[in-house]
Amino acid sequence: MQVPFISRGFLGKRQQTDAPHRVPPGQHVVRDFPVLSAGPTPHTPLDRWTLTIEGLVRQPATWTWDDFLQLPAQPFAVDIHCVTKWTKLDTHWTGVSLDTLFAHVEPDPAAQYVSVWCDGGYTTNLPVADVQGGQAFIAYRYEDEPLAPEHGGPARLVVPHLYFWKSAKWVRGLHLTDRDTPGFWESLGYHNYGDPWKEQRYSGD
Repeated sequence: MQVPFISRGFLGKRQQTDAPHRVPPGQHVVRDFPVLSAGPTPHTPLDRWTLTIEGLVRQPATWTWDDFLQLPAQPFAVDIHCVTKWTKLDTHWTGVSLDTLFAHVEPDPAAQYVSVWCDGGYTTNLPVADVQGGQAFIAYRYEDEPLAPEHGGPARLVVPHLYFWKSAKWVRGLHLTDRDTPGFWESLGYHNYGDPWKEQRYSGD
């Protein structure tokens, strides 16, 4: 089993919480925001950044950074859970719901999975059902500040009900398909789905 490249900010103190019902089994609460990446941090100039949704959709779409900022955005307050066993409660983001983006492309009913690809070569896979219905968004602000590159800026996918490796940093595209294709960590033995409440960390869990 390979482990992630761990950058600065990972080693924090465990904290007590008055909301233990919000902390999945095997997790501990942190106050800081640990930084974990599978490689170096990409830095794509905003005038070269695009986001594309393609595959089994009625009309593929690509947004420039300026286009993306014109889409309806909203605040999100969510808890996040990392496979390395930390949980951060009450994180605040601003971004665009995947429901809003999908309304522009109209997914085909045959589209059951989405492959997410990012700057730096990272990929991950998800069921389409897990990024619809208000469950996922593309974030570009965190705690009222532009999303920092080490946390996935300028924009990252956030899927808070799954382990945080599914919330792909530096997102650049989503490909909708009728078959599941394991992503980067999934191909290296991480669980294909990643439900923190079932402790689905690795493929045998």
